[in-house]
Amino acid sequence: MEPNDIPPLHIGLNAAIVAVTNHTPSILAVPASPGEGPADGLPFGQFDPTRHRTFEASLRASVENQTALNLGYVEQLYTFGDRGRHMRSDEARDKDNPHLVSVGYLALTRADAENPEALHATGARWRDWYELFPWEDWREGRPAMLDAAILPRLLSWAEEPPERPQNPSRMARIRLAFGLKDFPWDEERVLDRYELLYEAGLLAEAVTDKRVNSTGLPTSLGRAMRFDHRRIAATAVQRLRAKIKYRPVIFELMPPDFTLTQLQTTVEAISGRHLHKQNFRRLVEGAELVEPTGVASAATGGRPAALYRFRAKILEERPAPGLRLGGRG
Repeated sequence: MEPNDIPPLHIGLNAAIVAVTNHTPSILAVPASPGEGPADGLPFGQFDPTRHRTFEASLRASVENQTALNLGYVEQLYTFGDRGRHMRSDEARDKDNPHLVSVGYLALTRADAENPEALHATGARWRDWYELFPWEDWREGRPAMLDAAILPRLLSWAEEPPERPQNPSRMARIRLAFGLKDFPWDEERVLDRYELLYEAGLLAEAVTDKRVNSTGLPTSLGRAMRFDHRRIAATAVQRLRAKIKYRPVIFELMPPDFTLTQLQTTVEAISGRHLHKQNFRRLVEGAELVEPTGVASAATGGRPAALYRFRAKILEERPAPGLRLGGRG
């Protein structure tokens, strides 16, 4: 193929913006544009090198324009470039349509630090990320949908002959991703689980992408997003769940002063698991991540609780300070 025969490419930038409000981990979603279908998606903008020197500068400008948010912590996730990943309903499938390659980002913010009226006016909304991935929420125990809907269909799919030989096999991937038999549930395998559900045709996006005619399920497995934005969100959730174990990024989601109970519920919200109260406090104190402010809060409605703040000096003392969570509480 000659260089002139290669279809045109555009570079897009997607942001999975995460906040925690009322013990709920949320991802910011923006409404669809004409021709993009009914589902909402992640904030998005195309990179224009004539206006911005870097991808990150362009991303920040796009997000501020779409959502009125000024991003704080940002890190690049992955490049998403699969063919057909960004088809619009009003586009013909021909070589004249540019192929869109998106660079995904994880961004963290405090929802209470922004102007809610300005955010609301843009049409952007915070979505509980367990609406997107309900099978990931183990805070109240094993989700019933795993055994009622997901695993029976996945195991049946694993028995079907694949179009081409696979290594590892479908069954091996399911066992590892969903913690079957001798494998434990690993909260970090968010993207593995999402991609298995998509490949098996159990997600609405697989129908939209014409991989299957129907999921065959009576209800949808979580809230769909347009294009492959839910896959990008799954990548962000996976990255954040892993990151809190070796970097103090959890404090990007906390107010300056907080109780240890507030910190625990935030960690539980992100990890999707229940943590034993005393074990968690020993973990935090042993990691030397926080320090007391000397002030107590009566906002809990009961006995005043001591307030803490992130001990920033830990960044000078240790190369990988984080919350190394142990076994499931």
